[in-house]
Amino acid sequence: HEFLAFASSRFKRIVIRDTLPIQGDFVVALVSTVAYLGLEARSVEVQCQVAPGLPAFAVVGLPDKAVGESRQRVSAALTAMGLALPPKRITVNLSPADLPKEGSHYDLPIALALLSAMGIVDTEQMADFVAVGELALDGRVIPSPGVLLAALHASESEKGLICPAAQGSEAGWVSGGANGMPVVAAPDLISLLNHLKGNQVLPPPAPGQVDPPKRGPDLKQVKGQETARRALEIAAAGAHNLLMVGPPGAGKSLLASCLPGILPELTPAEALEVSMVSSVAGMLENGRISRARPYRAPHHSASIAALTGGGLRVRPGEVSMAHLGVLFLDELPEFQRQALDSLRQPLETGEVTVARANAHVTYPARVQLIAAMNPCRCGHLGDPALACSRAPKCAADYQSKVSGPLLDRIDLHVEVDPVRAADLALPPPADGSKEVAARVARARQIQTARLDGTPLRTNADLDGDLLEQHATPDEAGRTLLLQAAEAMRLSARGYTRILRVARTIADLAGARNIGRIHVAEALSYRRQAPRA
Repeated sequence: HEFLAFASSRFKRIVIRDTLPIQGDFVVALVSTVAYLGLEARSVEVQCQVAPGLPAFAVVGLPDKAVGESRQRVSAALTAMGLALPPKRITVNLSPADLPKEGSHYDLPIALALLSAMGIVDTEQMADFVAVGELALDGRVIPSPGVLLAALHASESEKGLICPAAQGSEAGWVSGGANGMPVVAAPDLISLLNHLKGNQVLPPPAPGQVDPPKRGPDLKQVKGQETARRALEIAAAGAHNLLMVGPPGAGKSLLASCLPGILPELTPAEALEVSMVSSVAGMLENGRISRARPYRAPHHSASIAALTGGGLRVRPGEVSMAHLGVLFLDELPEFQRQALDSLRQPLETGEVTVARANAHVTYPARVQLIAAMNPCRCGHLGDPALACSRAPKCAADYQSKVSGPLLDRIDLHVEVDPVRAADLALPPPADGSKEVAARVARARQIQTARLDGTPLRTNADLDGDLLEQHATPDEAGRTLLLQAAEAMRLSARGYTRILRVARTIADLAGARNIGRIHVAEALSYRRQAPRA
């Protein structure tokens, strides 16, 4: 009450007058579009005002350079249609004005809002659509990233979608063809106007094709690496992280490339998640969705932004492009240490947040990390004929480039021995990718049934009460684990990951409970992480 009394006395001389009418006619038209923040599409209202004044064309509402340049593209596209901008003051506002606007997909909604203000397009008709797309100078509507996200947003808003014809199949996955959400896939601006006026009918696009899964090399090509093959099978069955250490030519890269061939296919829901990341990155070609799990192998010169996302225009990094798939880091110590350490949080939480001064963007990053490294820089530590004179200091310096906290997040550590010529002369092993994939699929089915009704997918996600409920070993296994944890000085994270791996080994064996033998094998793949 005291504040209200003070405010009344302070501002009692303010007089509120009626708003004065603006001299001359002006028109305001509205068109809906979206802004992308990670995998979230937020509503943006394109407001276009054509009012008396000196001829001008301004775009406001925190546009980036690509959005600001849409004035030239829209003007050129209208000129190609034989239309001229009205000799008035044109103001385009992208609301909400405090939300940063990035990308070229604002071209089409700006053009439609301007055409609505000019009386060429029905304003009420545009209220039923969300529009995205880039304009070429000759009036063509060309692709822009994120159409799948825009289609999902339009469907949730109970509106239709106007998008480029080349990305109609991408939006078709949400519309379901002619019976679902209306999708207008326009090849150019003239065809779109004729469709909206009823002079032409643009057929509804069909969903894109489902690509067959791409399989890598067969595991039968791997000879003489039984321990590594077993570790790879365990990693595939439980989605565990794996580190392979061995000399050059031992087959580490070959083993990693065999992993996609033994992983189960993506479920429809998982395929949609992966496709959303590809769509916002502009890598979903012709609306083709794949059921194969992503496999990304960036070069060791990759920067932090390349691995985790970011850049001048925030885009998902390799760890997000590999969501629900495999991220293979070959020559692990050759990566920048800061770039590797930036993966700590994504490996733990399954998502990565790119922080900027004006926005925080979050991308999914539930990946299976497969890493390979040499024991030292020359790669021949332990071979008296080839090792350098600086051993073992050479190996200590080389391996110390990978921090202890990162190694602690890797479930399986395997020493890959060099392959002898006698091993290469042996016949292929009996179990190839097909046989191993069948065992992995059975183990995954056990996990799916066990975790039904929870947000978790695999044993690698077990934590808290679910870990205690499903991954508690029997008395003999618990005793062995406690003794090993004390001797190996395992961290709490390392202790938890041992239980997860033991649960996967038991699932592969078809065992209901975790026994001593399962814990012993899980411990054999673990080594003490060095201090950071």
